[in-house]
Amino acid sequence: MRNTVKSAWVKSALAKLAVAAAVSLPAVSMANYSEHPQAQSFIETMTKKHGFDANWVNGVLAGAEKKQSILDAIARPAESVMTWGRYRRIFIQDTRIDQGVEFWNTYRDALERAEAEYGVPAQMIVGIIGVETRYGRNKGSYRVVDALATLGFDYPKRGKFFLGQLEQYLLMVREQQFEPFSLVGSYAGAMGYGQFIPSSYRAYAVDFDGDNQADIVNNPVDAIGSVANYFAEHGWKKGEPVAFPALLAKSVDDAQFNTGLKPVKTLSELAKVGIRPEAKLAGELKATAMKLDGAEGDEYWVGLNNFYVITRYNHSAMYAMAAWQLSQLVAEKYHASMTASR
Repeated sequence: MRNTVKSAWVKSALAKLAVAAAVSLPAVSMANYSEHPQAQSFIETMTKKHGFDANWVNGVLAGAEKKQSILDAIARPAESVMTWGRYRRIFIQDTRIDQGVEFWNTYRDALERAEAEYGVPAQMIVGIIGVETRYGRNKGSYRVVDALATLGFDYPKRGKFFLGQLEQYLLMVREQQFEPFSLVGSYAGAMGYGQFIPSSYRAYAVDFDGDNQADIVNNPVDAIGSVANYFAEHGWKKGEPVAFPALLAKSVDDAQFNTGLKPVKTLSELAKVGIRPEAKLAGELKATAMKLDGAEGDEYWVGLNNFYVITRYNHSAMYAMAAWQLSQLVAEKYHASMTASR
């Protein structure tokens, strides 16, 4: 089942697909992507390359609905016009911290096991899931098939990428035996507690509870293991620091900051231009210097390898900073509550 389409699965899926399309999608609202100029090429890819039934793929495309709100959202991503101060207020609040402690208490065993197996701290896993979906409370409201079809067929700027994700999505639902119309997520087609796009789902999602399905959509234990696996596969280094406030010489050229997410210069090289981390660290460690427009003025930071790994999850310094700071605040409150209860 993982690599081929079995005839019984195809027959069952076709029947369910027809019911889902007929019941949930009035004809007047359909884009009918099966009639799109690129549809036949996509269907041939799925049938010849992956062995799908052509009628089944055609049914998926016919049942996918164009969403103008998706096109509007991707055309003006909120983060592009947001300061760090505003961004931080969205993701770091007492309620989200308290919910993180609750999530940690509920899934303590899975988090401890993930930390032991992958070397990624429990608090970092909690921080990611907290920023992404508020611990599963907000996984998105768009059907994934609608998001990927809309962006694949009607967003030329990145159509190739999203058609690739639609291809990955159909492979994913076959492998995990999901109904293609049943999954909801973000406007960009990200799913589950940790908001994996389909290619990341197939590459990094793991069956962490041993039930023979990697389900990060409905299963928080699988999501915990999958986030940890993602970080480990992208180079998280156990026990190494993430970021520190920067101490500056009296005059530092602004050109030294925000030059890229990936650490390139060593701390010794940054020190020569007047930028040092608040903590004493080995000079050969590579880092990136950041200037963020915080709520109380400019903030200066030094991010190391593990900070860069967080940005591999979402290519944004503000995202990585929010996830990391949330993780630290949740950990502080969690450990304080554990000490108080002894």
